[in-house]
Amino acid sequence: MSDTTPHTPLLDQVKSPEDLRRLSDRDLRQLADELRLEMIDAVSVTGGHLGAGLGVVELTVAIHRVFNTPRDKLIWDVGHQCYPHKILTGRRDRIRTLRQGGGLSGFTKRAESAYDPFGAGHSSTSISAGLGMAVARDLQDEDFNVICVIGDGAMSAGMAYEAMNQAGHLGSRLIVILNDNDMSIAPPSGAMSAYLARLVSGQAYLSLRDAAKQLAKRLPLADLLHEKGRRAEEYARGFWTGGTLFEELGFYYVGPIDGHNLNHLLPVLRNVRDGHKGPVLVHVVTRKGKGYGPAEASADKYHGVSRFNVITGEQAKGRSNAPSYTKVFATSLVQEAKEDEKIVAVTAAMPAGTGLDIFQSEFPERTFDVGIAEQHAVTFAAGLAADGMKPFAAIYSTFMQRAYDQVVHDVAIQNLPVRLAMDRAGLVGADGPTHAGAYDVAYMSCLPNMVVMAAGDEAELRHMVRTAVAYDEGPIAFRYPRGEGRGVEMPERGEILEIGRGRIVKEGTKVAILSLGGRLVEALSAADTLERSGLSTTVADARFVKPLDTDLVLRLHREHEVVVTIEEGSDGGFGSRVLSFLANAGKLEEGARLRTMTLPDRFIDHDKPEVMYAACELDANAIVARVFQALGRDVPEAVRA
Repeated sequence: MSDTTPHTPLLDQVKSPEDLRRLSDRDLRQLADELRLEMIDAVSVTGGHLGAGLGVVELTVAIHRVFNTPRDKLIWDVGHQCYPHKILTGRRDRIRTLRQGGGLSGFTKRAESAYDPFGAGHSSTSISAGLGMAVARDLQDEDFNVICVIGDGAMSAGMAYEAMNQAGHLGSRLIVILNDNDMSIAPPSGAMSAYLARLVSGQAYLSLRDAAKQLAKRLPLADLLHEKGRRAEEYARGFWTGGTLFEELGFYYVGPIDGHNLNHLLPVLRNVRDGHKGPVLVHVVTRKGKGYGPAEASADKYHGVSRFNVITGEQAKGRSNAPSYTKVFATSLVQEAKEDEKIVAVTAAMPAGTGLDIFQSEFPERTFDVGIAEQHAVTFAAGLAADGMKPFAAIYSTFMQRAYDQVVHDVAIQNLPVRLAMDRAGLVGADGPTHAGAYDVAYMSCLPNMVVMAAGDEAELRHMVRTAVAYDEGPIAFRYPRGEGRGVEMPERGEILEIGRGRIVKEGTKVAILSLGGRLVEALSAADTLERSGLSTTVADARFVKPLDTDLVLRLHREHEVVVTIEEGSDGGFGSRVLSFLANAGKLEEGARLRTMTLPDRFIDHDKPEVMYAACELDANAIVARVFQALGRDVPEAVRA
């Protein structure tokens, strides 16, 4: 616990939402203030997503006050705003283990609490999941509320509208709270807005509305009157509130209301809870980073932070002097774009995360942020490529999963030269399994026409950016890990690599380690250990998953007693391709003993990356152990030490 641990007498009484519901409405303002202080202090210790949680403190208090959680199902979209929710739902005593090994997840997680009915790390899933729960409730004759909290950014994804379209069609009772903290679809206009929201969400209004509908149906020209009345009401409420879009999707719209004013939130949520029977959308306007000066003043509102000083807001800095892979990608792309005006960059709501904010500052007219819409991003890039541009779609490996059909259908089948830059390859530490880049090697390398590369260090990444620029024969993907590089000497400009050719990094004679991607540093460390045990070791950097450097594979297999492949990905990827090639070439019956090292067949919980890789047996010690096992020998005690 930090030296700035806040004084929280009211929050200390709240061990669960049931305790919160025993408080008076007058106490809730103080509770929200204490909750905000507690969250700031906790995240200063652990790091994590700060701004989003600060923005929903009052909303979190109000929801747990009004609704009977966990019987009423509360689903947080994405989940990076769920820290206040975790504090109020019996996890306060563990909140300073957030995102630490063995500690609380940084997102909602079903296995963690009954108050987390649906887990999330990716966005825009809440309405689909909530509708599924609502329909299951109705089919089983149960009675509870389903509340989905979704941000305006997450609302930019098509999946949210697909779910709303079905919800409107089914008419199931479902409450969607749109947390508008950036886009401001319709800003709240003070007391008038709050009054209208209370009015249109209230039972009296709804009853009068229903009675008028019934009367209109019994009068002459009933159909005409009913339709005219519906249009008049829609126009009136749309004029004041901007809710027409949601009405067209079948939702009853309420808002906008001030998401930091409990006097506005509580009566509206109670009205919605008690009054409306079909799907309803409550539009709440909040401020990301609310209540913490450094976050409010920051451009990203402290969306994601490392450990920081509560007083100054200054964040802890990494110790490495090596550039991050993300920055190397961005600066290399800027360099190439200065030489080639056809290069354009596409991001799906992650300009800073992918480094494309750097590109955008140089080439604003050639940078396209499409919102949280990875599917659209890939097909948009395909359209750009089809008409002669050189698009780089920079998308985290884990988010590229969401666009896989577009990669297959719109890019690979048409053999369009889209450049897919996949950041966060491998394990990513505190963000855990939802954000791990574990599968792209397998799912990209199985596609016809696709070239797949993986950077072993930051210099290799620079080469791969230039190689992707020069490659116009079809789609090309390249992956690189999170964090800092190895600190290798950087070329002024990348080289154009020969497609499908790896490299020998260290020559040896007895053992060969064939590395793909970011495990190269561990392979070199293992080689040093093996050398000290008298095992001369070659280290090769495959560079390419597809096309595979078959000459390199055959040479390593022919000239060594043991060949070990290692990759930061699932089974079915690089090692499988090496095995398949050697088997079909009839080489497995002769030559070296072959072993593959991949991520295990399970989801890996969050921890420090080095701890995660050690647990997955993908570090230098594990490589050494695998070599000795292949040789049928025990690892010497001197090596174990």
